[in-house]
Amino acid sequence: MGNPLLDISAVVDKDFLDKYGLKPNDQILAEEKHKALFDEIVQKSKVEYHAGGSTQNSVKIAQWMIQEPHKVATFFGCIGTDHFGEILKQKAAEACVDAHYYEQSQEPTGTCAACITGDNRSLVANLAAANCYNKEKHLDVDRNWSLVEKARVYYIAGFFLTVSPESILKVAKHASDNNKIFGLNLSAPFISQFFKEPLMKVMPYVDIIFGNETEAATFAKEQGFETEDIAEIARRVQSLPKVNKNRQRIVVFTQGREDTVATVDHLSLKMFPVLDIDQNHIVDTNGAGDAFVGGFLSELVQEKPLEECIRAGHYAANVIIRRVGCTFPEKPDFQ
Repeated sequence: MGNPLLDISAVVDKDFLDKYGLKPNDQILAEEKHKALFDEIVQKSKVEYHAGGSTQNSVKIAQWMIQEPHKVATFFGCIGTDHFGEILKQKAAEACVDAHYYEQSQEPTGTCAACITGDNRSLVANLAAANCYNKEKHLDVDRNWSLVEKARVYYIAGFFLTVSPESILKVAKHASDNNKIFGLNLSAPFISQFFKEPLMKVMPYVDIIFGNETEAATFAKEQGFETEDIAEIARRVQSLPKVNKNRQRIVVFTQGREDTVATVDHLSLKMFPVLDIDQNHIVDTNGAGDAFVGGFLSELVQEKPLEECIRAGHYAANVIIRRVGCTFPEKPDFQ
């Protein structure tokens, strides 16, 4: 469950970033001053459109890694009744994801501009319709909730905390009560900074928490951990209160080209080296984190050990960064 967005990717220059006050490598929500950016990027640059949104990207990758059967993942989120919404529906169907969108006409389908400079990408999300997800009108409806009950693994990006924390809590509690697996992503530094309260309300139900090194450091700072050591942060996050004591919380922090850190069992940590890649082969790091989670989930639902889940995550991310946007070849080559 998450924010379905249509990704608009384009290579831009530093002047473009400066004009809109963007950092080269960041994720932000669009403010009033960014509204013109979406028009300008479409008119000025050679753009590519892809079905996006962090959670939707991850389930798309998980499905691609698994291949058969189709529709291993069900996705909930809100779109508009418009052209971009139709594109998103078509793209989800092409990716064999079982998307059940809540459709409304008050707001247009959300978009995310990926402004690429070199191997950096600055993401500006205009949530629009994605912001309008309605628990009572969608999640609580019997035919939709029955799909939630059917699932064994749940994954929601932290971005959705800005939209419907009550929906996340309902799903997280269901997972915890039924000893099913609930995964959450820290998603971006601003989530730990400005959505601390809803994040920490959900945390006791989180079985697997994902994040990158920047998000981990921001989370630690906001929680007063007083350490910048990523391994120590992972241990501290693992030790946070947890409702379902039958499952030890797993913490997985990626660090770009550095080793991925994961908690293996109680307070024991392991470092997993990523796959080597020539810097010249990196086309676009946008979607690497989403791809990692997708690869991880594809093995997790097949009840593979943590090492295999991480290996699949590294493989998927390695494929994605060689391409523009969160796109992939026809079939994976993962053994």
